[in-house]
Amino acid sequence: MNYKFWQRKKDATKKKKTKTREWVDAIVFAVVAATIIRVFFIEAYTIPSGSMERSLLIGDFLFVSKVNYGARIPMTPVAFPFAHHTMPLTTSTKAYWDGVQWKYHRLPGLSKIKRNDVVVFNFPEGDTVAVENQVASYYELVRSMGREQVRSTYTIVDRPVDKRENFIKRCIGIPGDVISMSNGITSVNGKTEPLKNTGMMPYRIEFKTMDFNYAALDEFKLNLGSSPAVAANTYIVDASSEIADKLKALDFVKSVTLSPDPAGAVPGGIFPNDPNRVWNRDNFGPVKVPAKGWTVQIDSNTMPLYYRAIRTYEGNKVEQKDGKWFINDKPATSYTFKMDYYWMMGDNRHNSADSRYWGFVPEDHIVGKALFVWMSWDSTASFLHKIRWSRLFMGIH
Repeated sequence: MNYKFWQRKKDATKKKKTKTREWVDAIVFAVVAATIIRVFFIEAYTIPSGSMERSLLIGDFLFVSKVNYGARIPMTPVAFPFAHHTMPLTTSTKAYWDGVQWKYHRLPGLSKIKRNDVVVFNFPEGDTVAVENQVASYYELVRSMGREQVRSTYTIVDRPVDKRENFIKRCIGIPGDVISMSNGITSVNGKTEPLKNTGMMPYRIEFKTMDFNYAALDEFKLNLGSSPAVAANTYIVDASSEIADKLKALDFVKSVTLSPDPAGAVPGGIFPNDPNRVWNRDNFGPVKVPAKGWTVQIDSNTMPLYYRAIRTYEGNKVEQKDGKWFINDKPATSYTFKMDYYWMMGDNRHNSADSRYWGFVPEDHIVGKALFVWMSWDSTASFLHKIRWSRLFMGIH
């Protein structure tokens, strides 16, 4: 009897793998290796909407680093490889099993999130309207119908945190910052932070005459044809500050002025949906971004701002009884936050669903840092010009 059965006999014939077995082994290895790279190192994303124009354009394909801020350990570990939340070629079949959920953990990163970083994160509210399976539809409906009517009319889908839609925005506020906006200009800790030259805002352009060569405006892509005149020879179009300065230099342009929403105009769905705060997308605040370890006093002024963070993101039971607040069935006059939070906004300020609509982004929703564009595809261009060659391997700032 061979008592060292775990040792291979010297004269044992090595069994040769079949071609099928070799292919299976190769495919399994490739899937495992690619999954590890995708989860812990770097992942490819595409830009589906214009919320970051013109920093990022629809059709940009970019790489996002998981290493910079530290890779997040999957919270929903049982999932179909290379699928996010829905199986390929389907619109509703889940690509994951939420029967196993792990607590939030993140590996050490190279740096903290900084102001003006372009960050990919999971949609923080977790509310998805089952309308063509698009998150953006939720906010279009909220603006037109109001949040409560949307919830009573449409089916709401609540996915695990790491299986919610991926959003990409610019980080405007880090933990502890105080954010406000007046007439479309953001302030951080009392210091104004104008949009970068690529950021888009509505500008009111008044022409001296409409008798000019419209080709002179082609480079600016202003789309005057889709922007009805608001007065004689006057249009409101989305443009960057750099474009506005160039327009002012044209001899047939009379004036170019920023045209934000006036203070007091309140479209539906603006965070925190508090009737005592007359805020809109161009005028709001001040709002303090929660930081881990920061203690906020609980009262009628602060709870509209921090209720969702305390209840949903940090997992507490929050109730109000007889004018008093209770957290986990205990009377509470203050609360100390367990996580860091961030304030995210799109560069295309009037075409972006961002923190102005749903508030803070918790640290456990952060996916990674956008690094560079490796391909850019313009689906509206002619065949020979579909690739935006000038954007290939362009860094993201």
